[in-house]
Amino acid sequence: MNKIIKFLAIPALMVGFTSCEDWLELPSESKMDSQSAFESISRAEMTVMGCYAWLHTQELGYQLLEGTDESVSTESNSKYNVSNYDYTNTSGMLSNTYTNMYKAIEYANVCIDALPGMSVGEGEVAKRDMLLGEALAIRAYAYWNLVRFYGDVPFTTTPTSKASSFSSSRTSRDIIWDQCVADLQEAVKKLPWKSEGMVQTPERFTKNAAYGILARVALYAAGYSLRWDLNTVPYNASTCRIAQRDDQARVSELFQIAADACKAVITKGENSLVANYDQLFRDLALEKYNNETMLEFGMHGTNAADVRTGYTNGIPASGTSFEVGKVAAQMMAMPTFYFEFEEGDQRRDVSVCNYGIVGVNKEKGSTYQMETYAGMGVGKYRCNWKKERGSSDSKRDINWPLLRYADVLLMYAEALNEVHHGANAEAVNAVKQVRMRAFKNDASKVGVIPTDYQAFKDFIIQERKLELSNEGLRKSDLTRWGVLYELLTAEKAKLVQLCNHEGKYAGIPQYRVYKLDQIPMLQDPNIALPYQDATEADIAKIGLPDADLLTLHVLNNGSKGLVKATLLEGSDGKVYFAAADVPAGVTVKSAQYNILNMWSINSLKQKGNLSVKDVKEGETTIASNNSWITGTSGIYYGLKKNMVEILPFNTTNIIDVNPGLAGQQHPCY
Repeated sequence: MNKIIKFLAIPALMVGFTSCEDWLELPSESKMDSQSAFESISRAEMTVMGCYAWLHTQELGYQLLEGTDESVSTESNSKYNVSNYDYTNTSGMLSNTYTNMYKAIEYANVCIDALPGMSVGEGEVAKRDMLLGEALAIRAYAYWNLVRFYGDVPFTTTPTSKASSFSSSRTSRDIIWDQCVADLQEAVKKLPWKSEGMVQTPERFTKNAAYGILARVALYAAGYSLRWDLNTVPYNASTCRIAQRDDQARVSELFQIAADACKAVITKGENSLVANYDQLFRDLALEKYNNETMLEFGMHGTNAADVRTGYTNGIPASGTSFEVGKVAAQMMAMPTFYFEFEEGDQRRDVSVCNYGIVGVNKEKGSTYQMETYAGMGVGKYRCNWKKERGSSDSKRDINWPLLRYADVLLMYAEALNEVHHGANAEAVNAVKQVRMRAFKNDASKVGVIPTDYQAFKDFIIQERKLELSNEGLRKSDLTRWGVLYELLTAEKAKLVQLCNHEGKYAGIPQYRVYKLDQIPMLQDPNIALPYQDATEADIAKIGLPDADLLTLHVLNNGSKGLVKATLLEGSDGKVYFAAADVPAGVTVKSAQYNILNMWSINSLKQKGNLSVKDVKEGETTIASNNSWITGTSGIYYGLKKNMVEILPFNTTNIIDVNPGLAGQQHPCY
């Protein structure tokens, strides 16, 4: 009797692949015989393509993305708690990513088991090998997602139809990592290079992408993680520690594997950095491909998974815009993140969006609004960079970047630093390429790249934040470096400094002036809303009424901190606050401008203001005005070292349904 593979909803198999509509012609409404799935190369390809449907989830671009030095939650619910490392409610913990990755693994296991024995014509051998390579890479990618968030997890490489038991206990992550590395090493032998033309889209693995993911997995396998003794069940919390695997020889080998994998991509020369950083993310929204994005999760079309890229993690907005649709951003860029970029770095205004869409209405037009330092949104997934509103308001039809060539360059530099215990010329050059693009090939702005081991590692940690922000890597990257607790603790202290105008934040302008006359549009060519900084002295020149001055100075009221004023617009493109300031030869005209106090809460989406002083109420302590930072439920409030680096299992959806996990909950929960 044939074993049956239960395929989980046919539309899910069609994520990102319009040609998958042919799948509907296959027999059976919701399941198909394992033999018929592999009776032809075209059917086998449909089955392999179905594996991709589960490789990304809403959680990966939402709760598991925020809560770092890149972005933070603006909500006040369980999602806010999880993003701030409060995992105490284990029955309410995340589980969709866990479940979806095992779906991908099951699909991949079926394919890996069946493809080698499949009879094909002489001209189809390369295609069959490619499909097997894809399945191996998909399985490794899914396990990478599981292990980086959950540590030691149930592990199988056998289809459930052939397994003797459906329950499984935790398996050492080192065993899983080594299998992932082996799978990817086999995958790169079977997959074609991009240039061979067998794969037409970066939504599927090529040899290029498999090498890149091999490097990533090897770095994680060699890195730090929260570990505990697996030999005694129930587990003992006292054994929890941040550590690498014990076999240091294997650690060194893994760093070399990562370096070699990156070098293979670099040497092949098929991938390159696009000149304009914003084009990367415009292409994701426009369903266009380029030589930098090596692997994407397909999100275009009505059958795409509802992972909400550009919706929960998009730019701030209120309601549904007539022009661009609905956005419901539930996170903001970390206020300090905006100031991490050096002058002239084109990545800043792409990564951090300085505007939101305001006055939205389904029938009436909208305008752009300048956002405060604490209200700027994640800027990479913008609904107004699309060419059409899309299949639905929540399904924004924006692809998710799984791997970019810039990541390969930075991983290469990092791996070489580990291999040589210091940065050699190749490592420095790899980072320099990324920074040269950031500053539009202005070598004078690239700066000095250190070569000392620790200094270079710190440089890489910072550069990966600037280059790869909010692409789903930061939280687990900080864990694999063993610095999650220390870096986020320091970030919170920097946020307090920003509130106090101290340190590097001492000279930051208090106000911005801008025009409220720009209408949102699809395929908007603009990156940032134009503005001019202003000081208290500038404001004094305008002669605002006392009521307006009071409004401008109130920081803890959402309707305050913003006033309108008539200013002088110069022919030189500058704004002048008094006629006496206008240089000779410059003509001016009067124009209406908005003046925004950048420390206020007059924005569309932010958790609180950045002030330690409320002019109206006379408050002077940071705790009284900034509980979202320093309060008992403030930012990172659940952060605890040797505890939160790994997620606990959801008791209802993960532990209770698998007897093999009895007594195997994260020992700190």
